[in-house]
Amino acid sequence: MNKKYSMVIAARHLFDGVSDYESEGYLCITGSRIVKKENGVPDAETIRQAEQVLYFDEELVMPGIVDTHTFFTGYAVFHLGADVSGVTDNESGLKVLKAYDTEKKPSGALFGHGWNPEKWSQQEGERMLEAEYPEKPVILFAADRSTCIMNRKASEVYQFTPDTCYPEKYFRIMREYLNDRAFIEKEFADYMYLMNSRGVTTVKEMGFDDFYGFTDFLKEMENSDALHLRTFFMSQPVGKRMDLEHARKMRDLFTGDKVRFSGFNCMTDGTIAARKGDLKKPYENETFTCSIAIPYEEIGADVLAADAEGFRWSLHAQGDGAVGKIANIYDKCQKVNGKLKNRHALTDMEFTDPNDLEKLGDMGATAELYFQIMSLDSGTVLIETIEKTIGMERGKYYWNRRKMQNSGICLSGATDLPLMVTSVPESVYYSCGGYMDGLEEPFQKENTLSVAELLKAWTIGGQKNIGMEEKLGTLETGKLADIAVFDRNLLQTDAREAKEAEVVLTIMDGSIVYTKKG
Repeated sequence: MNKKYSMVIAARHLFDGVSDYESEGYLCITGSRIVKKENGVPDAETIRQAEQVLYFDEELVMPGIVDTHTFFTGYAVFHLGADVSGVTDNESGLKVLKAYDTEKKPSGALFGHGWNPEKWSQQEGERMLEAEYPEKPVILFAADRSTCIMNRKASEVYQFTPDTCYPEKYFRIMREYLNDRAFIEKEFADYMYLMNSRGVTTVKEMGFDDFYGFTDFLKEMENSDALHLRTFFMSQPVGKRMDLEHARKMRDLFTGDKVRFSGFNCMTDGTIAARKGDLKKPYENETFTCSIAIPYEEIGADVLAADAEGFRWSLHAQGDGAVGKIANIYDKCQKVNGKLKNRHALTDMEFTDPNDLEKLGDMGATAELYFQIMSLDSGTVLIETIEKTIGMERGKYYWNRRKMQNSGICLSGATDLPLMVTSVPESVYYSCGGYMDGLEEPFQKENTLSVAELLKAWTIGGQKNIGMEEKLGTLETGKLADIAVFDRNLLQTDAREAKEAEVVLTIMDGSIVYTKKG
């Protein structure tokens, strides 16, 4: 007998993303869609009509997670080329590199990953590379990707140094590794699995310039059963200015629900800790408001040109000066009933002026927020940094997610992966509980979000960010079945304990793509 439903999910704690509360309910799925969502428990006839029935008692069933700011290209560098993580001297380093070179025979540069500066001296390693590989570019990335060992040939060819070893500079190597099919197929499969294990079913990827050939791979994957992660990608101009012709081609090429072009992305200022954040008033005990020059006029021209053709931008801003200037740029863009037509976004928004948040909320701007950013340093270091750079009076507007929410800004979750790896439980700990590592008391609890608000940011907020809220982001009849299941009810768990929660099941497009083992 043909079954009416491919799957029925019955849960005592179902968070549909529409309400602010969870309740007992069930979902009936046929193929890729939720065809029925009801409160209570499924009756016997519904159970009989299902090919598969999943029951959840203590767990939380919720919409699939969206990470709106990720870099697969940066993730892949962690695994690029020879594994030099165990190298402690030049002799063993040369042995590893020669074995890899002999086996793989790379036509371009010889790459390596996992270099540990505490085990193998950079100076010694560079001397070895110069002696053994005078004509072949060699680059060995540090385990934390903060720097690298490279020979002079590599610096000549790729035009960066160990001091500037970050993606916006080493983009010239991307065409090599993004078109290494054997490498990239495994890397992307592992990446999808990692994201699915965190409940993530959609990402908004940052691809430099024209993505250096990776869009060909995405096109092949688009309708494949092997694609377990909706991939909406942006072009981040680094090697050249914004390319509208490329954007038009990508918009026409990808029109489905799994892969799509999502506009442009750009950095503006830098970190406040490094005094590269653009402030409205000078740093503490300084006379300057930003230590770097930022081409706002050029950025604004690109935003308006893209907006005129229906493309959106996300601009990365950390200081209140940068946020204010971006608000002014976006205010010049097309609006419908007073709201931005093309859903332009700001990323990070570390330190903000409440007046700018109200302005951004009024125009319907979107925020891509790093809800786990506090995990990168201890609480003591974070607070000392705020005190030294802007002082605690201004510091009360740090990570002011509450004001963003109250101002009507669409909040969405982001990580800048691989800077951080998506974790909703960590987000609850830091951005709902207000906790910092090493400190007992919450930091500026008045700036935090409720758990329901946070979960909505990671789900429907993310789908609004990419324009998919009509099909995804909530658990409702007629929507695509992207679902995450956590091992506990995050809405009723103390924030200090929520950090330990794990995903036990992830469904994308009606199919199970991750199940926790054991």
